[in-house]
Amino acid sequence: MASKWTIASLSAKVVVVTGPTASGKTELLEGVFARGASSFIGGAEVISADAMQAYRGMDIGTAKPARELLERLPHSLIDIKNPDEQYTAGEFVRLADERCAALSARGIIPVISGGTGFYIRNFVCGAPAAPPSDPETRRQVARDLAALGPAALRDELRSADPGLAARIAERDLYRLTRAVEILRASGQPPSTFAPSPKPRAAYEFLILGVERSRDELRSRIRARVAFMFAAGLASEVAALEAAGFGPECPGLKAIGYSEFFQLRGAPEAEVAAAIELHTAQYAKRQMTFLRALPGIRWIPPEAEALRTAVSSFLHLS
Repeated sequence: MASKWTIASLSAKVVVVTGPTASGKTELLEGVFARGASSFIGGAEVISADAMQAYRGMDIGTAKPARELLERLPHSLIDIKNPDEQYTAGEFVRLADERCAALSARGIIPVISGGTGFYIRNFVCGAPAAPPSDPETRRQVARDLAALGPAALRDELRSADPGLAARIAERDLYRLTRAVEILRASGQPPSTFAPSPKPRAAYEFLILGVERSRDELRSRIRARVAFMFAAGLASEVAALEAAGFGPECPGLKAIGYSEFFQLRGAPEAEVAAAIELHTAQYAKRQMTFLRALPGIRWIPPEAEALRTAVSSFLHLS
């Protein structure tokens, strides 16, 4: 694989590697793109499309890449937010666009990778043309959430847009409140402002999904949760709480963190079981969402499958 490409030929090309949590995306990227393993001239950088890996101090529970790997395969959009800060799909798209432009100009392959399907879809297809967020509407929705609870907001959304209400996960308060904001600001069902089903013309995409059987994925989730607890997940959560971050923070609503607050005082095994269950449920939702990405190709979790697909995409021999 000694062929070279020109910067101009690479400038609009973006590789997207996605898949459900615990499918093995990080190991796959390491085996193909990391220094010492990569034969791609110019190298690659991973642009993280994992909404929770953006938060500082949340390393174990989000399965961030190890420091050793980060030295051999640079990652961006990791550790850019504090747990009490909101990280939106719109911000992700803006930052990812900026990073893709910078990397392509240097002849480096931009690799968007992660399992936050909503972020990836917005990056591939463009953000929906929803009305801009209005500060007063946002404050009112926040007050209603605090006073009435998420069930009341979900009922409001369901009455106007039942399909969207059914697709928003029970724990996804950001998407729920944003949908209610759009409903109140526009008077129209938020799904009216759905993103385009077609990829943006600014890029040429290679979109690959890492596929595993349900049983294999469940086994890997079980092993991952056990590893996280052995690595000190409980201590990580305690340190975050001691630093002043609590269950109301956007970051700590993530699976792997929120269970510690919901089951405060429960035996560790009970918390681990809840995390495993919620992770498996999330992985199922991820697969449903990711299958709808335009042009996605599913590959086995094997380095040669990824290397072959990328080589063909970049027209390498």
